[in-house]
Amino acid sequence: MTSPSTTPNDTTLRENVLAEISFDPAIKATTIEVTSKGGTITLAGTVTSYAEQICAEEATKRVAGVHGLKDQLTVALPTSYHRSESDILTAITEALIRDVTVPNTITATVSGGFITLTGEAQWQYEITNALRCAQFLTGVCGLTNTMVLKPPQSTAYDIAAQLARTFARNATISSDKIKIEITGNSNVTLRGTVHSLGEHDETTRAAYCLPGVHGVQNLTRVG
Repeated sequence: MTSPSTTPNDTTLRENVLAEISFDPAIKATTIEVTSKGGTITLAGTVTSYAEQICAEEATKRVAGVHGLKDQLTVALPTSYHRSESDILTAITEALIRDVTVPNTITATVSGGFITLTGEAQWQYEITNALRCAQFLTGVCGLTNTMVLKPPQSTAYDIAAQLARTFARNATISSDKIKIEITGNSNVTLRGTVHSLGEHDETTRAAYCLPGVHGVQNLTRVG
């Protein structure tokens, strides 16, 4: 892991992000522009699919020293990727139905190649998996999430205790550097330091795995 004393400068960080993007075989675009300022990476330019855009984001988050990410990429579909709204709607509807982890309360609409997902879910993983159903479909230019999380009930004490144990046994999380706060019996706030954006995202994912968690505000910083 990168320590504060070995955090790369912006020039090196930009080169590392470009190298990781080039290394990922799922990213075909050669028109992605990368800039770095104070550890925050900005991605600009065009990609050929929304799936490629997601892969570029994930590649960036894997790079040590990245503190933040601004995604300004634009999806420019090649002719062979174009699909009608009705075709995209059929595809996403079937994908949601076929995914056993997505509840039947989640539905989709399509406008101009952009999918909007709506409905209620009890668990964050259900929302995450519904998003995944849409992200990798041909013809999709973007995605809007209006799904609502309505989890089972739990107490603030149970959430805090379970989350502390979850962080402690997770090999990718520095549990001793993260402070857990529970407000309103169901909202989690995380503070402290993490080694990477990947660890930041993992702490959010872990928190949403607990019953009773309605929302997560992750204020951890990379350091």
